[in-house]
Amino acid sequence: MMIIEHLGWHTDTIPTLAQWTDEQWGHLLPGTTRADMERRYNVKAASHTIPQTFVAMDGNTPVGMASLIEYDMDDRHDLTPWLASVYVEPDYRRQGLGGKLVQTIMMEAQRLGIKRLYLFTPDQMPFYRRLGWKDFEECDYCGEHVTIMIYE
Repeated sequence: MMIIEHLGWHTDTIPTLAQWTDEQWGHLLPGTTRADMERRYNVKAASHTIPQTFVAMDGNTPVGMASLIEYDMDDRHDLTPWLASVYVEPDYRRQGLGGKLVQTIMMEAQRLGIKRLYLFTPDQMPFYRRLGWKDFEECDYCGEHVTIMIYE
């Protein structure tokens, strides 16, 4: 049975989440080691405000994640907070799990009284638009053309 729960209930998955982060977005995190990533996930596991992470579990196996963080772009501290690190394992894609992870973060933000959320993506704008996100700005970040999106 598939469930989405706070990372605090699944701290044993932190090495896997750090591996996914390194493989998917390591190029956007220059100078950040996998040990640094694990430390960040440990902070998220202990937090119920910002930052925090939710993990999708199929039994005892992590199959996806999404985070709510204060800042996701080093040069955009005027925008906060951010939906970040949305990832679903390839065998679990196209089944609605990514959308459920995003909606989990959106509901958590609402619970915290957050009125708007941001994210950036190089190529997944249609996915987020279907979930109610709007294009906010286009820019180059770490050598990649990205779209910043907003949810209000």
